[in-house]
Amino acid sequence: MKKKVVLAFSGGLDTSYCGKYLTDDLGYEVHTLTVNTGGFDAAELQAIEKRALALGVASHRTIDETKRYYDQVIKFLIFGNVLKNATYPLSVSAERMSQALAVANYAKQIGAEAVAHGSTGAGNDQVRFDMVFQILAPGIEIITPIRDMKLSREAEIEYLKSKGVVYNFEKAKYSINKGIWGTSVGGKETLNSLGQLPEEAWPTPVTKTGSEEIKIGYEKGEPVSLNGKKYAHPTEVIQQLQAIAAPYGIGRDIHVGDTIIGIKGRVGFEAAAPVLLLKAHHALEKHVLTKWQLSWKDQLAQFYGNWLHEGQYLDPVMRDIESFLISTQQNCTGEVSITLHPYRYQINGIESNFDLMSAKFGKYGEMNLGWSGDDVKGFTKIFGNQVAIYHQVMNSQPGEK
Repeated sequence: MKKKVVLAFSGGLDTSYCGKYLTDDLGYEVHTLTVNTGGFDAAELQAIEKRALALGVASHRTIDETKRYYDQVIKFLIFGNVLKNATYPLSVSAERMSQALAVANYAKQIGAEAVAHGSTGAGNDQVRFDMVFQILAPGIEIITPIRDMKLSREAEIEYLKSKGVVYNFEKAKYSINKGIWGTSVGGKETLNSLGQLPEEAWPTPVTKTGSEEIKIGYEKGEPVSLNGKKYAHPTEVIQQLQAIAAPYGIGRDIHVGDTIIGIKGRVGFEAAAPVLLLKAHHALEKHVLTKWQLSWKDQLAQFYGNWLHEGQYLDPVMRDIESFLISTQQNCTGEVSITLHPYRYQINGIESNFDLMSAKFGKYGEMNLGWSGDDVKGFTKIFGNQVAIYHQVMNSQPGEK
């Protein structure tokens, strides 16, 4: 009997090559799997399935992981206000974890002896996929034809043409990877350290003018409503917010970061909803959390985002940090007002029953209701006591000025 292999299949050139090569040249029983994390519509998924079956694979399946992706990953990125290098909402790296988990589980489900993916040897995805497969399916064979044979795009095209594969071999000017937590954009401008993507490179054209106020509602840190309308699941809030804000050109940027394999890289991204949700959530937190909750959250969340980016989602420390993040969100309920403008936004403020800036405790810079001036004098003396002792001791030492 032929050995079963599950191929993570996007329908692009690399995975199309893998599907044909594994079937015809290596003689595997190939089962392609497309994991949708909010980036494909029904027509696109149908076209991907048709492409896979045309390659001669044994079966094709599509799994919608969008809600699970939110519940297992995105939710904690919101709780932690995670922006890698203070810029990037981890659009692709977070998505890859969800996809790799689904592929590993499916391979075990159908009793596959091997898994395959179309990663090259130059990027982060090869590490992310390999690591998840090795941890969740130890001993399973991992096949990566593009990486192992160091194939060029031209070599892949020549091979598929020789097999009679019908495919649009014209290379798109810009590579697009779309998911619910943002869309990455790569092109010649991102291959260098200087240069911006032109207007035509961005997936969503800027069509809105003027300004528009929106309100995002959170319950225990999770986005649950938009402009007063409550949704069944936070993914619906994300999708609706993206539709409203992306035509303003909000959430466009270029991220410069360190890859897992040690080189620097640049990538453009369009993530209107993620950026607004993170910034609005952070604004709400600054009102309802204490300073030390905010401080420790910042430190742990930065580690969480970096470790997730590097494919270490399965490390148990990630569950520990998630537990901490959940605990911090118990009072993170309220509504945040934002005004949208072309290419920018402005956070107007928040309303929450848990607002620690409540006027009944006093108004910053004006009047306090919880202490007297004498209380502050005594507190200040004690608060600075140790530093005062230090300077007195140093001033009393021989030779000290």
